[in-house]
Amino acid sequence: MSKTEQVYLSKSKYCNGITCPKTQWMAIHMPEEFDRSVLNEAILEQGSEVGDLAMGLFGDYVEVPFGNLSEMIKITQDLMEKRTPVIAEASFSYDGCFCSADILVRKAGNAVELYEVKSSTAVKEINFHDAAYQYWVLTKCGWNVKKVFLVHLNTQYERNGELDLKQLFTAEDVTKTAKKFAPDIEENIRHIREVASAKEEPYMPIGEYCFSPYDCGYYPWCSRNLPKPNVFDLGGMQLRKKVEYYDAGVVSFEDLLKQPKLGEAYRMQVEHVLHPGNDHIDREGIAAFLKEFQYPLYFLDFESFQPAIPVYDHTHPYQQIVFQYSLHIRKKPGGKLIHKEYLAMPGEDPRRSVAEHLCKDIPADGSVVVYNQTFEKTRLREMANLFPDLADGLLAIADHIVDLIVPFRKRMYYSAPMMGSYSIKKVLPALYPDDPELDYHSLDGVHNGAEASAAFTLMQDMDAEELQKNRENLLKYCGLDTLAMVKLFDRLEEAAKTE
Repeated sequence: MSKTEQVYLSKSKYCNGITCPKTQWMAIHMPEEFDRSVLNEAILEQGSEVGDLAMGLFGDYVEVPFGNLSEMIKITQDLMEKRTPVIAEASFSYDGCFCSADILVRKAGNAVELYEVKSSTAVKEINFHDAAYQYWVLTKCGWNVKKVFLVHLNTQYERNGELDLKQLFTAEDVTKTAKKFAPDIEENIRHIREVASAKEEPYMPIGEYCFSPYDCGYYPWCSRNLPKPNVFDLGGMQLRKKVEYYDAGVVSFEDLLKQPKLGEAYRMQVEHVLHPGNDHIDREGIAAFLKEFQYPLYFLDFESFQPAIPVYDHTHPYQQIVFQYSLHIRKKPGGKLIHKEYLAMPGEDPRRSVAEHLCKDIPADGSVVVYNQTFEKTRLREMANLFPDLADGLLAIADHIVDLIVPFRKRMYYSAPMMGSYSIKKVLPALYPDDPELDYHSLDGVHNGAEASAAFTLMQDMDAEELQKNRENLLKYCGLDTLAMVKLFDRLEEAAKTE
């Protein structure tokens, strides 16, 4: 047996190898270079939760316990011999290629149906390769795979009482695609193993596969020799266009500056890096924008979580559920700040209590200041539809919203440290680089929206002391979001007045 044949492949390693075969060489020879920050633990946990739930899609089942691969294969063989109707994590191996089928349904004779479960709401191209690989392994093991399905969450499903798994999940028949891909699998495996077994680090140019369908944890290593910054650091440009520039040899910011068709926003980012100087400030544009604000000002920010599996009635998979808000109020120009906040307790649907407190805290006057209005407006309208008795108050809040992101998105105010981004996490430190009060990194436990969502999800399983500490962390984080908006508004006012 040659060295290339000895490289073990699972379905995930096969799919990674299809995307970029160098990943398997790196995993064998330089695993320490993997950047684990690309792994979203909350998403991985949701994926496991969805997979576990889907096991019951066809009623009673027997699950092959995860552990030693040889033992998993042996247990599967025993279950297949007993003609077990539904097996979860049914495990098979052929020529060093291993797979565990999420759900395997036995049919007459040696016929089976294969169901691969995804926690997404739609099928992706890489999922077809996953399904085809499993089809190939099972076929090589002598099983007649009659049907192959990709199972994913149905965004149209609305929970009302107990979960209806038949409605929650959608099963797409991908048998034809799996059979179409199957003839190429042996050659794909040979190529992946050949690259993985190379004595020297194989060369792979930077490409879309470094970022899609997933960010690659080896990208920092593979891009280590690129100039800093480079074309992939351009804010807002489509990945396809960045790769086109890279393939054409336009990599550094110096290269980009020579491109006559480079967009104005990208050119501004490049020029501010290459020729540091004063911030770009469109005083007239900012002054015109500030005329949209009417006192009192209500600086508002929501925090939400997105359970893959609907937790509450009248919710869909991955629906945003608001559980917290922060509100800084300034009643007149130069007036003192008043801070109000609300954080729901875990274990119950927070939307009603959030909506009621919002209607009390924000009268139908003045401007409601948010950063990226689509999110807040959508949540307010969802709650208005859900609670008709509160609809007038909630819709009035939505109607009074002014979006503070506008002057930064339109480059009325631009500073080099923003690096082409208008995210508040980039804009705030760019405009207030030395203010410890505004440093998200100094916060305890919760530093961004994803961590806030995860923290709230975990709260229902915490003891009293841990729960109180977690609440404090969430309140400080959300409070900083609205204080940040106040500071950005102040800086815009200063910019509009300064000559």
